[in-house]
Amino acid sequence: MTASTVINNVVIRPAASDDFEWVADLMVRALSPFYDGDHRAHAQRIFDTHMEGGVDHVGHFSAGQYMFIAEQDGQRVGIIHVVEKKQETVKISPLIVSTDYRGKLGIGSMLLKHAEEFARNLGARQLYCTVASPNQKALEFFLRKGFRITGTAKDHYKQGVDEHMLYKQLVDEAGFDSPNVSVIPFDEENHAEGARKLILSQMSDVFRGVDDDWVDALFAGYKRKELGDVNAKYKIIFTAECGGQVVGIAGATPKKGQPIKLMPLVTLSEAAFEALVIDLQGLLADYGHKLYVHLVPEPWQVACLQRHGWTLEGVFPGGYAPNSVVQQWGLNFNKEGATVRKMRIKRPYYDAIMSGRKTLEVRVGYDNIKRLRAGEMLQLETGHTSGVVRIKSIRIYNNFADMLATEPWREIVPQVNSEAIALQLLREIYPAHKERLGVHVIEVEKQ
Repeated sequence: MTASTVINNVVIRPAASDDFEWVADLMVRALSPFYDGDHRAHAQRIFDTHMEGGVDHVGHFSAGQYMFIAEQDGQRVGIIHVVEKKQETVKISPLIVSTDYRGKLGIGSMLLKHAEEFARNLGARQLYCTVASPNQKALEFFLRKGFRITGTAKDHYKQGVDEHMLYKQLVDEAGFDSPNVSVIPFDEENHAEGARKLILSQMSDVFRGVDDDWVDALFAGYKRKELGDVNAKYKIIFTAECGGQVVGIAGATPKKGQPIKLMPLVTLSEAAFEALVIDLQGLLADYGHKLYVHLVPEPWQVACLQRHGWTLEGVFPGGYAPNSVVQQWGLNFNKEGATVRKMRIKRPYYDAIMSGRKTLEVRVGYDNIKRLRAGEMLQLETGHTSGVVRIKSIRIYNNFADMLATEPWREIVPQVNSEAIALQLLREIYPAHKERLGVHVIEVEKQ
């Protein structure tokens, strides 16, 4: 069990035998508005399990249960109960801060940090919890801490009260050497053959009717895109490209009422799928109010969609083929207030920006980059980690050499030790035909 820790004069320690009455009273007061049932009996069960060394004699999937108390100047101010699961995950149930201390001293944040460290020490892949929908402050708290909503159960623990399910991934699967994937407009001359092979190999088994004629119709719809008429069923197509190869393809069809259907959305890798999921939000925002896609998703695709704000909207057993279950996922664009655009970034550069060592991000003039404006907020995405920066200014150059003659290279690639190496690195990422799109220097500041 994790030993006591001290953060800003707040002690977080394992619960002791004389804590029960306080724990039970706190749970009854905090849980009764949102959950039916005997909360005192619940408190007794989990407290006794903790005091017996965490051994759960009745839970099927529980490998251990532990309770921690937060104290400030000897006064008990909060609890967190964590459940180690046999699936290498950890559940929080519950986290409660005393009413008089909510929003003060960061008690909830300290308890959650303690639980996350506890889970990581166990080698857990994931931390999860549930929050009653009327408990908006708790929901906002977990969302600020990097949790994602995975779904909502109607009338779950109490009639008339819905329950949100949330989780936070603890294992960041995005490595330092993740490939450079570019999302660019479809070029029939250069991309058609690779796109056709990819579509047929990924879709024909689970979407009956996807054949060469279907792909021909897709390409024909792309030629109608200049019409801008939804009744002409025109297509907007983007390609995910890596090393000159087509590794992903997305076809977008704006519909009446302004939803945008993505069909196809297929890739050869997780990196390419995430690249399209992130970049399409900015590239297609001018064409409608939401995106939706029909998929037979792999688990990693579900995790990616959830991570980036998509929600499951429907399930169609046998809808496209007798032996497949197609899911509809949707994403509503934020049309109110300042839009936070997303940008993919490798982890070393993300860490450098967040630490203040890197203030300049260099990109070439893809359509989504040309849409960026000074003053906008930018959400940087790297694997399961993200952070928000503000764009202070944008400067454009003809090529990397001209750019490095003016801009401080140490603010662009602080991990290298010369301007020559910085130039070499940029040209490895962006070959000559991409450099000719123009070099955009995006000056950012951490929020």
